[in-house]
Amino acid sequence: MWWIVVTLLLLGVILMLVEMLLIPGIGIAGFLSLGSLGVACWYAFAEISTAAGWWTTLAAMLLLGTMMFFALRAKTWRRFELKTEVTSKVGTESERVHVGDRGIAYTRLAPMGTGRFGAVSCEVKSHDNTMVAAGTPVEVIAIEENRPVVKPITQA
Repeated sequence: MWWIVVTLLLLGVILMLVEMLLIPGIGIAGFLSLGSLGVACWYAFAEISTAAGWWTTLAAMLLLGTMMFFALRAKTWRRFELKTEVTSKVGTESERVHVGDRGIAYTRLAPMGTGRFGAVSCEVKSHDNTMVAAGTPVEVIAIEENRPVVKPITQA
């Protein structure tokens, strides 16, 4: 008869660990864990003896208390934290474009699009928010928020 109580206690502990580590929140695994521990205590009281019931209840409380103690410690969760840092940057091509550079509107600027300045392609913006056709020669007149602002070069 003890093997049923021990199995239910172990099942309760495993389900509680699943609830805490794999699917956190108040979910089915947590309820099943508490149910398993409760049934273990009830079974020990009903089928074995009153003393066995109290020992089972004490064991269940100690197991839950120990798990809560380790779960609430800050050091426990630091083992699961990601310790790497992302240091890469996105869109650094526009840093190589300066005021006065000339190029072409690689795509249509409506009012934003892609400009090509030599070997550098980056996102650019039309200076007056008008549409500029693809292939039009453009010149950088300003840099706003790390984005070149261009105007079309008129052919004289």
